[in-house]
Amino acid sequence: MKSWFSKNLGDAMLAYEPLADLEKCFLSISANAGNANEMAVFIRHESEGRLHCEVKVYFSPALAVVAREFDAEPCVKPSPDGLGLFAGSEDSWLLLFPEGNP
Repeated sequence: MKSWFSKNLGDAMLAYEPLADLEKCFLSISANAGNANEMAVFIRHESEGRLHCEVKVYFSPALAVVAREFDAEPCVKPSPDGLGLFAGSEDSWLLLFPEGNP
């Protein structure tokens, strides 16, 4: 299977601008894509024991080009626990997480 990608956007209070840029890029790319249901960006707020949480986004393998544009790093497929769909079709849940979603 192709690699997933992740990007830590840092403090949740400061993630608004990068998320807006990501959404704009996603909409541009996915509008003309034949495999739009395979294209999704997921988001999770993670604290890892720290006082403030950080925003992490996960790019599905079909968004490798977009992930690289945002300097995302290859990663293992994220757990669906606590994950939210940031951009993409609701159908992507079933396609990318056939084992179930929260």
